[in-house]
Amino acid sequence: MDPSNGDLYTLEANLANKSLRELTDGADKDPITKLRLLCFSRGATGILGLGRAFRAMDDDGSKALNEEEFITGIRDIGLDVTDDEIRQMFNTFDEDGSGSINMTEFLLKLRPPMSQCRISIVDQAFDKMDKDDDGVITIADLKNVYSVKEHPKYQSGEMSEDEILTQFLHNFEGGRGNLDGKITREEFINYYATISASIDNDMYFDLMMRRAYAM
Repeated sequence: MDPSNGDLYTLEANLANKSLRELTDGADKDPITKLRLLCFSRGATGILGLGRAFRAMDDDGSKALNEEEFITGIRDIGLDVTDDEIRQMFNTFDEDGSGSINMTEFLLKLRPPMSQCRISIVDQAFDKMDKDDDGVITIADLKNVYSVKEHPKYQSGEMSEDEILTQFLHNFEGGRGNLDGKITREEFINYYATISASIDNDMYFDLMMRRAYAM
């Protein structure tokens, strides 16, 4: 497995730069589009980081956000929208009018759509790494599929095996303050859904995944 695929980082950087330009070009955009662009401008973990930030606010473990929590979360990530626009977003996501938003459904609608063939190859990559089949990727799982022996920082003694594997997991964890060393299937798919948004060709996306995870 080669998680340091250069093509992947180039795609992520291009998407981030393009999204930032669109976000700051001054054109009228609906608030949900602005939120999606803000997430994209922060790289492939942008949506992931938003999800983890919102889940950290879920004190009662309901996996849902009320309007007050949603407004606080949007303000915390620095999205330049008015209170009315935030309420408009909340009402859009609160389809049943219950006064709360299911976070999984919210992130599903926020992330760019992926074709079934792309979802399938991402699922295959996750399944390959999730060796104990518990639905979460951890360092213990990675040790069974990823050898660090060829990593230059391991060879130089600069980083240990655990440090390199932890760094790899952090690629998917959405920023500081949200790092727990565990990646769920949902988070893994959200990460690659963002990468997918910058790739027009299904065959290229499939090739990229197979090269990165030696499938």
